[in-house]
Amino acid sequence: MSYQALYRKWRPRSFADVAGQQHITRTLQNAMVQEKFSHAYLFTGPRGTGKTSAAKIFAKAINCEHQPAKEPCNECAACLGIQDGSISDVIEIDAASNTSVEDIREIRDKVKYAPSAVAYKVYIIDEVHMISTSAFNALLKTLEEPPKHVVFILATTEPHKIPLTIISRCQRFDFKPISNQAIIERMRHIIQAEEINVSEDALHAVALAAEGGMRDALSILDQAISYSDESVGLSDVLAVTGGVSQQILTQIADSMFERDMQQALKLLDELIQNGKDPGRFVYDMIYFLRDILLYKSAPDLAGILERAMLDDAFKELAEKLTGNWIQDAIMQLNQCQQEIKWTNNPKVFIEITIISITNRYHQSDTQNNVDETEIIHLKNKLSQLEKEMEKIKQTPVQVNEQTPAEPRKRPARQTKNSYKIPYEKVRMCLQDAQKQSLKQVQGEWANFLSKLKAQSAPAHATIQDSKPVAASEKTVVVAFKYEIHCSLFLDNRQMVENVLAGTVQKELTIIPIPVDDWKALRSEYVKEHESADEQQHAQQAEDPFIAEARKLAGDDLIQIHD
Repeated sequence: MSYQALYRKWRPRSFADVAGQQHITRTLQNAMVQEKFSHAYLFTGPRGTGKTSAAKIFAKAINCEHQPAKEPCNECAACLGIQDGSISDVIEIDAASNTSVEDIREIRDKVKYAPSAVAYKVYIIDEVHMISTSAFNALLKTLEEPPKHVVFILATTEPHKIPLTIISRCQRFDFKPISNQAIIERMRHIIQAEEINVSEDALHAVALAAEGGMRDALSILDQAISYSDESVGLSDVLAVTGGVSQQILTQIADSMFERDMQQALKLLDELIQNGKDPGRFVYDMIYFLRDILLYKSAPDLAGILERAMLDDAFKELAEKLTGNWIQDAIMQLNQCQQEIKWTNNPKVFIEITIISITNRYHQSDTQNNVDETEIIHLKNKLSQLEKEMEKIKQTPVQVNEQTPAEPRKRPARQTKNSYKIPYEKVRMCLQDAQKQSLKQVQGEWANFLSKLKAQSAPAHATIQDSKPVAASEKTVVVAFKYEIHCSLFLDNRQMVENVLAGTVQKELTIIPIPVDDWKALRSEYVKEHESADEQQHAQQAEDPFIAEARKLAGDDLIQIHD
């Protein structure tokens, strides 16, 4: 097989080729020029960021015939021999396959022998966190005081698994994820040399999918080249990565903000029918909205956008969306992302999330450009209401001392989501409410939610953002975070109440109410009962002489004067 994968063919051969790690390459170059390099190094960082490549370049540079120099010449016998692996003094070890104490002891026994072909013997141990604790202990003394002709370079993606006694004996360099711009520039250089036609949008899509890894980027580019016919376009990259185009993300975000639920759900259904991963869609949408929020907050930060390309449609959407709406959408999508990890029906949770985001805010509540005449009208109306309130405060209120005031009954209110709040049922539950009943329901609520989730994920999704706030022997008032969930709950009411009855061992009718309306109703109910208690207390505190006179003569014949 003559073909060689791009990531192998274009593996860095000099520090200049290592993209996005200038803070490390510069330090190593200066150390080599000054001949002050260490005996042990620890290279840490995500996969595909250049750890092993940098280690091999460093091995060539310190053994190059033209050293001290900042770069290996890649022409002398030492550089060429290390590059093709023919010089046995540079040893690459895969720690995943050499984890035992015997493997480390073999290194310890051979390290004392001088190199045969070059000036320094270099041990490159990749994925060093895989070796056992006893093997680490066997390496300690050798790593601390190796012979002058030996250099150790340890590479790992999980530095937290390495003992601190090892880390303290090394110079540590943390390789960071490579920026999208650095990945794109490196890919441009490669496709020009390979004479391959790749569109700019496709390069951006590859860089986004690589998530900071150059090796991943070149692997994806290689796959897209094989998939395409003549030139690589955006659709080719999206097809091989399973990603969602920015155009679709823009349309869905715009539909949710414009309260066009039908269009948003239709676009989601088309995506999933075309084979896109639901989890990847949520992931891309979160980062897309994050980029909009950053650009909207600070347009000068366009260079740090991670998932979006700065086109006209993006700028237009950024002007339209509001900061509060974006933040709320990101929070709900993030919760959805956690939920779909544990379900076989992720589409259901995504649809509920889209519905919730769409109904969260009225567009009229979030418009920035309001008519000036409407503002003046509202100010005048507010001023008039304030004057009326002052008059009411100055007018004394006539209270009948003999009969307590009837509690004001609030009629059922129809909300914007066509849900009628059952105020009278809530009041009846409050009259019969018992603390013991509420404590029983609250104590079993988490267990009840767990059982409901196992039986019906959609039903669980409607009631997960709720909590019991009052309970009697037959009913329980449940406060819901969002009004729409009260309406959605009614569709699954029978199932939810059956699961609750099996959990608390008694039949309970659930009365749903939005949390804001519950707070208002409870406050009103408490005030009414406090007023009634005060009147009763006043009657009980009446002068004993007057009370005796009432008994003897009756209320009709008695007049009381202060």
